[in-house]
Amino acid sequence: MLELKDKIYWVGIKDWELKKFHGDEYSTHRGSTYNSYVIKDKKIALVDTVWTPFQAEYIESLERDIGLNNIDLVVVNHTEPDHGGSLGALMVRIPDVPIYCTKNGAKMIKKYFHQDWNFNVVKTGDSVDLGQYKLVFVEVPMLHWPDSMLTYVAGANVLLSNDAFGQHYATSQMYNDQVDQCELYQEALKYYANILTPFSKLVKLKIKELLALNLPVDLICPSHGIIWRDNPLQIVEKYNEWADNYHDGSVVVLYDTMWESTKDMANAIALGLKHKGVTVKVLNVAKRDKNDIITEIFKAKGLIVGSPTVNNGILTGMAMIFEEIKGLKFKEKVGAAFGSYGWSGESVGILEELLTKSGIKPIQPGLKFEFKPTIEEVEQCIAFGEAFADKISG
Repeated sequence: MLELKDKIYWVGIKDWELKKFHGDEYSTHRGSTYNSYVIKDKKIALVDTVWTPFQAEYIESLERDIGLNNIDLVVVNHTEPDHGGSLGALMVRIPDVPIYCTKNGAKMIKKYFHQDWNFNVVKTGDSVDLGQYKLVFVEVPMLHWPDSMLTYVAGANVLLSNDAFGQHYATSQMYNDQVDQCELYQEALKYYANILTPFSKLVKLKIKELLALNLPVDLICPSHGIIWRDNPLQIVEKYNEWADNYHDGSVVVLYDTMWESTKDMANAIALGLKHKGVTVKVLNVAKRDKNDIITEIFKAKGLIVGSPTVNNGILTGMAMIFEEIKGLKFKEKVGAAFGSYGWSGESVGILEELLTKSGIKPIQPGLKFEFKPTIEEVEQCIAFGEAFADKISG
């Protein structure tokens, strides 16, 4: 246990070894944490649990530090197993303790655990008195699940925000002012880009609603990563910025290649962009982490994609990353396509169609060459990059 504020404690788990999350869907280069909180007031409230693999360790520590039979209520801000996974093992020990959650939360908990526990369904503005403090609930559906909510500890000025404002980031420190700011914001941005991008419109709306409440906030305590205590609303301001069709003006040249011809085109296009002063990143989709790729696309204004034609289609690495891109529903980004071919040459048309279906508008005709580009064709690739730069800068 670590006391964060009078009567409020962190009782979570630090997962230093985690490398992949959501199955194999999210890379966690810096591990993660599963943050759970206890308020030891006249009533004792437990807010969120931890991921299922850690349930025995977690429940043992709760028994040792608090005593399970002393818990008066459990708050489930979000049912997903990294936060609610230990709930089943916990409730076996305290089956009559009330669970506070949203309507969707109660439905999902029943689906996960097949138990009809003592649910207290809450909505925005509902509260429960603990003694010195009061818990106030704020629904945030689809940030990022239908059941999601925030819990505000009135009297302590603490926001228990669950997935909102978090990062997959394990560190020996607990607070934002104690860690490397570059690392912190790399992980916070990556988290937003890969998980919350499709819900950006809702993020803007919910932040507006939250700020309109004029709640004093001394700590923002998410369910992954560090706790924001130094100017805690800075991360709220960043979310507001990221949710507003964010880009930094850069361009990502994303490609897959078989015999280096498409790679040569990618590097030449990047050189053309650089000639015009555009920041560019050249990423081989087959060799780079997909979540890092998505983060760079999120930051970029333009996406130029390339693949050779294989079996009248594109390489599988490029097809797979487009499933991610399409699902994330990026807004106000523009693109173009290029590729090499041996005899049929469909890849560029396929890539342009994928860009369009992903909401990324192609702004110039695609470029394709047969086999390895000649010196003259490399010059055309450079001009292609320059033309793209002019269009996004105009």
